[in-house]
Amino acid sequence: MKFPDDKTIWITGASSGIGKALTILLARQPCKLIISARREEELLRVKSFCKHQDNISVLPLDLSDSESHETKVQQAIEAFGQVDILINNGGRSQRSLVKDTILQVDRDLMEVNYFGSISLTKLLLPHMLKRGQGHFVVVTSLTGIFGTPYRSGYAASKHALHGFYDSMRAELEDDGIKVTIAAPGFVKTNVSINAFQGDGQALGKMDDAQANGLNPEQCARKIIIAINKQKREVYIGSESYAAYVKRYLPGLFAKIIKKAKVR
Repeated sequence: MKFPDDKTIWITGASSGIGKALTILLARQPCKLIISARREEELLRVKSFCKHQDNISVLPLDLSDSESHETKVQQAIEAFGQVDILINNGGRSQRSLVKDTILQVDRDLMEVNYFGSISLTKLLLPHMLKRGQGHFVVVTSLTGIFGTPYRSGYAASKHALHGFYDSMRAELEDDGIKVTIAAPGFVKTNVSINAFQGDGQALGKMDDAQANGLNPEQCARKIIIAINKQKREVYIGSESYAAYVKRYLPGLFAKIIKKAKVR
């Protein structure tokens, strides 16, 4: 899993789960890392697990605080002089039915998952265009391909990411800007513990589907391979088949998804 030399990679959502796994794996490579999440102490804990710690810069970041993002992007660039790859991995999930979910939950999901990612992207893009190269990686979800029960707002935010980054790729690929969309299925992380319930409170427990999901390191390895190969899109996990059923057999998919065990 050789990674290109001398790349500077910025990872959001790096304090746990897929982001933590990406950080630990990439720290073994000849590259520099900027790791971000809301809690600095958790980022420092992740850094302590890594090799080549001098090549890791900790940059606390709140994706929902878009007013701070211009400063954060400038700090990221200044950390090592450039940013070659931005891995938009931070986000929050949901476990509630449409009829039980207040509108504020949908707004909060869009603010973190969608607006947070595209805010950093838009602010970092001039730096990459000036250099004539750059790579945006966005970790979405298979729910960015198809919606499931209990994920209405979450799926909407992930669908939005697919639309935005597909459009950006079409506009800028010939200018040296690469876009990779990584869409995992269930991964065994804390995402369900922190997920919104319908009233806006955190679920506070790991659901069965998440507990039986892919190991975060396995998922991270597949994402790194996709970045290396500059893939435009990659589906990850045993649930990936559903994306193809949705595309080619939508009637069958509609019947299957109603009965799917998603929590």
